[in-house]
Amino acid sequence: MRHSWVRFGVPVLAAVFLVIWLGGGFLSAQQAPVRLNAAIDKLVRGKSLAGAIVYDFSLYAAAQFSQSDLDFVILDMEHRAMDFERLETFLMGSINKAEIAKQGNLQVRVPPIVRIPTYGRALNEAIVKQVLDIGAFGIMFPAIENKEQALAAVRASRYPPLKGTKYPQPVGIRGNGNMPAAWYWGLTRPEYSLRADIWPANPQGELLLFLQVETIEGVRNINEILSVPGIGVLFVGPNDLSWSLGVQSGAPEHEEAIQVVLGACKAKNIPCAITVTANDVVKRLNEGFRIVSLPSGGLEAPMDQTLKLARPIIQR
Repeated sequence: MRHSWVRFGVPVLAAVFLVIWLGGGFLSAQQAPVRLNAAIDKLVRGKSLAGAIVYDFSLYAAAQFSQSDLDFVILDMEHRAMDFERLETFLMGSINKAEIAKQGNLQVRVPPIVRIPTYGRALNEAIVKQVLDIGAFGIMFPAIENKEQALAAVRASRYPPLKGTKYPQPVGIRGNGNMPAAWYWGLTRPEYSLRADIWPANPQGELLLFLQVETIEGVRNINEILSVPGIGVLFVGPNDLSWSLGVQSGAPEHEEAIQVVLGACKAKNIPCAITVTANDVVKRLNEGFRIVSLPSGGLEAPMDQTLKLARPIIQR
């Protein structure tokens, strides 16, 4: 008597093949690869994004934010403790097996980006390596003030190029040690090494870099900064920018500087981001900001109120 699996023959093998295909983050042999980073997926398709800066790295917060209607979260290690173990807890706590099974692929719908504490003028390669090796889907670099600092941020986030790669520039310097990142992403370590590259320097990359301009020096050098390949998002930091200018937030000089950055981003077709409240989120989106960071905190008012105002414009 033949074994039961032989009776099913081709259908069984096809099902096994499909499971393996899905496990790699793909839908089918006929369809394009599914991006792991949903934020990049939306930007590629011309969508705008609404996210938030998060200060609570607990398991509860991870489950809450990973199931939210946000497009990304920024885990803040600039103004909170730089605790890599708490970061690991948040990332692992955000894995939703039920959602992965329902989707049929490994896309992270609310990808976590980590804001590191070091400014552009400080060495940060070691911190970047630690954050990415834990599994972050991107990094926010505070206070980038010139082209050299922007280039250093990009290089620190990339692996050195393999021979024959299509996208060798800028040349990366990241060390190759990617556990538990590969585990969190649902890939083998070799697969992770290939996919953990920065977008859009590599159009297939899954890492999203937010470079913050929040000083008058950064505003003055904005065009040089934006000339560096690999900047996924240019994030205006209005609070620190007002301090750098020596004026109150909302003063004419402050707003003028914000508009200079926005105009430069539009000219280079690089998504521009800014922090918002319920009072100005609609205004900022209509001005052309592609990405808004909602009031920080939990998923209650005022964040929820601001998200409800932003969502109709973003979906448009």
